[in-house]
Amino acid sequence: MILSDRDIRQAIKVGRISITPKPDLATQLGSCTLDLRLGNVYRVFNHSQTPYLDPKRPETLTGVTTEISVADGQSFTLHPGEFILAVTREFIKMPDDISGRLEGRSSIGRLGVVVHSTAANIEAGFRGTVTLELANMGRIPVMLYPGMRICSITFEELTSPADVPYFRKKSAKYAGQTSPQMSRIADDM
Repeated sequence: MILSDRDIRQAIKVGRISITPKPDLATQLGSCTLDLRLGNVYRVFNHSQTPYLDPKRPETLTGVTTEISVADGQSFTLHPGEFILAVTREFIKMPDDISGRLEGRSSIGRLGVVVHSTAANIEAGFRGTVTLELANMGRIPVMLYPGMRICSITFEELTSPADVPYFRKKSAKYAGQTSPQMSRIADDM
């Protein structure tokens, strides 16, 4: 079952879903979604210094990105064909019986920006900022600003609480993250 605006408001009010900083429900709450804002930290790929990425060779995945911070009021230029990692401004604590579904906002998509490549599921029990996989699919550079509403999350109630919520999984590679983390797929190999 997808939570309505009424259910989202109540879940935040009673602390069932924890979001820090508190969202401005007047602008961020939709009928069944909550908009999340772009954070200040970005991870850009050093493509001119990286010959390839090989998930079976962890050494090819280290040192291939640089973390940068953009101050409030400043912009980040996402160039055509560029792919970066970013995070939401909001730190989310999901309960054991609610998962989230991340989607890009239509207004951002109409500029050519894709907000997530594959990672749309926010598992029950997730705690952290949400990593965004941003790509400019258009032919014109797009300016991104910390604090802009970049994506939305839909909350889905599970039929019962998860036996092993995300923050308790031994394989939870990104639990508690506050900045965009490079892929840890080599841990799976």
